[in-house]
Amino acid sequence: MNRRNIVITLVVGASIAMGIETSGAADAPLATATFAGGCFWCTEAVYAELKGVKSVTSGYLGGAVPNPTYKDVCTGQTGHAEAIEIEYDPAVVSFQKLLEVFFATHDPTTLNRQGADVGTQYRSGIFYHDDEQKRVAEEVIVKLNQARVFPGPIVTEVTKASVFYPAEDYHQDYFAKNPYQPYCQAAAAPKVAKVRKVFKDLVK
Repeated sequence: MNRRNIVITLVVGASIAMGIETSGAADAPLATATFAGGCFWCTEAVYAELKGVKSVTSGYLGGAVPNPTYKDVCTGQTGHAEAIEIEYDPAVVSFQKLLEVFFATHDPTTLNRQGADVGTQYRSGIFYHDDEQKRVAEEVIVKLNQARVFPGPIVTEVTKASVFYPAEDYHQDYFAKNPYQPYCQAAAAPKVAKVRKVFKDLVK
């Protein structure tokens, strides 16, 4: 685990110790988390690895056009982000742990860009479903910035979740179905490998 991953773990862990953590009872219902961190093939592949994650759906949200298609979103004109909707068991994996993985597996300091993928559809975002998720996300971002974990300030937007539109069927489980596709090999595979190495205790 490199220094950045250690600091992310410590910062998020400190937030939990300060009372931000919401412990889940054994019979707690499933919760929803929605993140955008670049191409959804990558983010979906990352979270599919984790214990307690029951489903991950790739899709679009945050825009003004109803029922957008992939072609629409790729124009960058609809306002949507490529995002994932995670259904998870909070008794097994907390929202804070999901955030820890989120900040460790993409660059939250590049505005509307992840690597060679450029456009508002590739922005970094946390789309909260309740006030607690909002509070936790904002607190973690402040602490990561204060700790100077990244070379620049975090530009991740923290916005109330709007209508989530599932992407076309061929986008779902894309990495699992196409592990040797060139983009997957270049972008998704390294992130999955990182999760398996850095977050061994969270992996299924």
